[in-house]
Amino acid sequence: MITAAALAGYALLVGAAVPYALAGARWAHRAPTVAVLAWQGLMLTFVVATASSVYHLVLVEQHVHEGLVGLLSACGLAADAQPVSSPASLADVGLLMAPLTILALPFGWLGWTAWQAGRERRRHADLLTVIGSDASEYGVTVVEHQAPAVYCLPGRARRIVVTRGALERLTDEQLRAVLEHEKAHIRGRHHLVQVATKAFARAFPGLPLARHAHEQTALLLEMIADDRALRLHSRDALATAMCEVAAGRAPRTALGAGGSGALIRLRRILTPQDRPRRLTWIGVVVASVAAPFLPLLVACGPV
Repeated sequence: MITAAALAGYALLVGAAVPYALAGARWAHRAPTVAVLAWQGLMLTFVVATASSVYHLVLVEQHVHEGLVGLLSACGLAADAQPVSSPASLADVGLLMAPLTILALPFGWLGWTAWQAGRERRRHADLLTVIGSDASEYGVTVVEHQAPAVYCLPGRARRIVVTRGALERLTDEQLRAVLEHEKAHIRGRHHLVQVATKAFARAFPGLPLARHAHEQTALLLEMIADDRALRLHSRDALATAMCEVAAGRAPRTALGAGGSGALIRLRRILTPQDRPRRLTWIGVVVASVAAPFLPLLVACGPV
């Protein structure tokens, strides 16, 4: 029972307290890639800690690995394993369904969200073949619309879409800067990260971690794409292009150059800051990778 309480406290800390600290961390916007890793690590940690806590709660009289070995032996998957005090019964299997459900819930939503997003992207791609025209000099699809907007459609039907209004308002340098931003989204497969955070938010609605992870990850991915664009283009060109297309709307499954937190990103582009110290981001990376394993280490101890 003590182990179950400890794991539940750890899950509560990760799910309700740490997200506020990470969302307000100053280093996150200076190292967005590391910050995205931290959010992914927190989500995985919450799932593992919650499932482990529930497992201990329903099997308080059994050792964690003893119950698992018993189940594997009953299924004929651990013939060489040492015999346990009592074989796993149907009741034990039923009890194991509780933590397995917690593990399956976010992965089930992940599959559904990915399928839904892929279907919407395919529909939009089919629409673009009808209403869009190719601009070979930029390698984009042009849509006849006066509102300036630039966005990318990731996945198998990947393409970058530019409205006529954006072509008329942006200079060549500005347009190429914002196109490099969109290419960074496609090359980095950022849509997959967004699908993961959206699925987690659907699996655990109301959880502070789910809300903050979804919002902050969207902003951080835009910052990552901004940084990639700034490797080849000037800050003024990208900032001006962002201002022009900030009001443009992109489909839900697309990634738009106006994107999330345009004002925050604009300030970040125009007033660059040094990256955090190496010790800081190395510590965050190590903590993000190690955090999901801590509940497993606790779970392997005595109940």
